[in-house]
Amino acid sequence: MAMSGEASDAVTRTDLRYRDGLDARVYTPTTGGSFPAVVAVHGGAWVGGNRFTHEPSVEHLAANGIAMMAIEFAMAPAARYPEPIADIAAALGWLRDNAERFDIDAGRIGGFGLSSGAHQLLLAALRPSDPRWSATPACPCAFVLIAFGVTDPLARYQMALKRPREDLVSAHNAYWPDVDAMTEGNPQLILERGEAECLPPLLCLQGTDDENLTEDMAERFVTAYRKAGGDAVLEVFPGEPHAFLDRAPDSAASQSALASAVAFVHAH
Repeated sequence: MAMSGEASDAVTRTDLRYRDGLDARVYTPTTGGSFPAVVAVHGGAWVGGNRFTHEPSVEHLAANGIAMMAIEFAMAPAARYPEPIADIAAALGWLRDNAERFDIDAGRIGGFGLSSGAHQLLLAALRPSDPRWSATPACPCAFVLIAFGVTDPLARYQMALKRPREDLVSAHNAYWPDVDAMTEGNPQLILERGEAECLPPLLCLQGTDDENLTEDMAERFVTAYRKAGGDAVLEVFPGEPHAFLDRAPDSAASQSALASAVAFVHAH
């Protein structure tokens, strides 16, 4: 597939098409080698955002020795659940198949999902044999990072209806066919139902003033992950809102969260 590259002091950026009609940018550290790598899955309530939405965070990880692949994928309302998950699974496979050209360690590829991107990444990571998006029994992620993740979309929908949050309700209705789908494609409930096929090491980054999630969503997910047998770490940032990494990338909380992310990736 066609690629173009651009270099800076710390990171080389390569634009490419990883799947028909879907672009990505790969950020490769300019020093070192055999890098761990991360597919970055953007948020935007399933209906917005693009591969540059979280660029300060992506750049930070790349400047600290981690190859990053920030991807475009199909979005609602043009593509509804479960269609976009297939793009994310394809990106993970593409990066593994092309690891050598970017000096990536193919055994150390994980994902970083933010907000609704966390939800979709988790489905690809937890249930890789689902024929709707992958149909492979291999676990695609050596590790997973999530930030302000929609790990229980049904609980989020119920919250949005109650408050009410018409913006979130509209986004849910655009992406999800119905409430039954929110129950089936639900990382929290997948864990509770014992349906997870893979449980890669997990780091969850969450602010305490997140107006887009239920107050206990991150804690409930990490608790269920551990109960299912996975290794999960929850880092909480007092007073931080939803998407705090994007709202204030230079804040002390964002820098602390990114430092934890860097350490986590290098440790796995």
